[in-house]
Amino acid sequence: MLPTLHSGERLLIDKLTYRFRDPARGEIVVFRYPRDPSHYFIKRIIGLPGDHVVISSGYVYVNGVRLVEEYTSSLTLGSDREYVVPPGSYFVLGDNRNNSQDSRTPFVGYVPRSLIVGRAVLRYWPITRAEILVPQTGTAHAAL
Repeated sequence: MLPTLHSGERLLIDKLTYRFRDPARGEIVVFRYPRDPSHYFIKRIIGLPGDHVVISSGYVYVNGVRLVEEYTSSLTLGSDREYVVPPGSYFVLGDNRNNSQDSRTPFVGYVPRSLIVGRAVLRYWPITRAEILVPQTGTAHAAL
């Protein structure tokens, strides 16, 4: 999740909110790895159930609108494939897009709602980087 999160940082994970509402685009979530639920992954939600996500020329489009994602470390590699997020699932990407196992890979794929544990809300360690983690959805730029 570089540059947003670094290895060794400590986070406060909110496990309560999703009992009352669904995850939202732009939130950083912790989920159980679909192939081995004993492991946890942390990624950003890009696509909600029913969304159409396309990666083209290094940019991510959601429902035909390009996202301007200042939180990423580089352009997004991937084919011009369209992903249609199934009901009850989410499309997630790491902020370090070109070194991330995320929904573009068959190892992760679409993340079922049942595997999402909670959302990252606060980085508390190291103290010099302590901050509230505000969801960043990327701003709309242009139609595909």
